Amino acid sequence: MSVSRRNLFGLALTAAAAMAGRAVGFVSRVAARPYLRPPGSVAESEFVQRCIRCFQCGNVCPNGAIQFHGLDAGLGQAFTPYINPREQGCIGCMKCTEVCPSGAILPVDPDPDLVIHDPTAKMGLARLNEDMCYSFAEPARTCGVCYRACPYPGEAMTIGLWERPTVHRDKCIGCGLCEQSCIHLPQAIRVIPFDRETS
Repeated sequence: MSVSRRNLFGLALTAAAAMAGRAVGFVSRVAARPYLRPPGSVAESEFVQRCIRCFQCGNVCPNGAIQFHGLDAGLGQAFTPYINPREQGCIGCMKCTEVCPSGAILPVDPDPDLVIHDPTAKMGLARLNEDMCYSFAEPARTCGVCYRACPYPGEAMTIGLWERPTVHRDKCIGCGLCEQSCIHLPQAIRVIPFDRETS
């Protein structure tokens, strides 16, 4: 496998951060909210070992959904990719799965008919808080924004009376577009990261 200048930069940056952290007694910690990994990501413990911090997944993302942890997330997480769906959800193009050189992110076929059935593509699961959702309020104020944002309407999410959404866990890939679009503050729907180590 050839190592590009970008890969070397990522590795050097991570090594420097690790040495600096040890020198000042930096204590590793996990971010307050567990963020999503990109689609195709392997189990978390394996992911942080495989990821070489090359930033290629973020560079190729056309939606700007992939960000990178800083040192505040802890040395083990530093410079690894994540998605904060409230800021920018994943559009499921799967381009990030095509460029990972280390196997931290596995290839996923971008065909939407295949993605929805591919467990490798699953990033998380959308969970609705009915107490916050406008469509479940009394009196109900029909909304349906999350349903219209879902890339798999009628499959990953369906709606009923007053556009009340129902998430179907077997089809939801956790892209976060519903969370990004939710007009309630704080959001009535959130994506919980998928844990491959216990699933």
